[in-house]
Amino acid sequence: MRAFTDAFNRDDLDAVMAYFTPDALYETYDGKQCRGLAQVREAFEAQFRGDFGRIRFLTEDMVVDAPAGKVVLRWRCQHEVSARRGPRQLMYRLLYGQHFGWYGLDVLHWEAGRLREKRTYAQAGLPLVRRGRP
Repeated sequence: MRAFTDAFNRDDLDAVMAYFTPDALYETYDGKQCRGLAQVREAFEAQFRGDFGRIRFLTEDMVVDAPAGKVVLRWRCQHEVSARRGPRQLMYRLLYGQHFGWYGLDVLHWEAGRLREKRTYAQAGLPLVRRGRP
């Protein structure tokens, strides 16, 4: 698990993707579901390209159910932005400053050493609202 998080913090998208099964599901913090390696990779590309600044995930807590292959990881996402990287980073810097962070957690389902599901939940100012009945 720590090697997976370390790959994120090294900005190594290829290493991150090597953990996912071919039919993996990644559910983003805003509820978008990405299925399969191509969609999962596409969902991560902006982050690894540096569009949101330099991002580091700092583990706050981890609960592991090894027999079931499940991990819940609570983390703080720390951003460092530079105005020189383009308009998006300039906007973030004006809104939040050069350094800012937020909290979230991942619910991860592992199978034979590979990641089958990664569902991300974020602490936000407003809860996400979905239309219709649950």
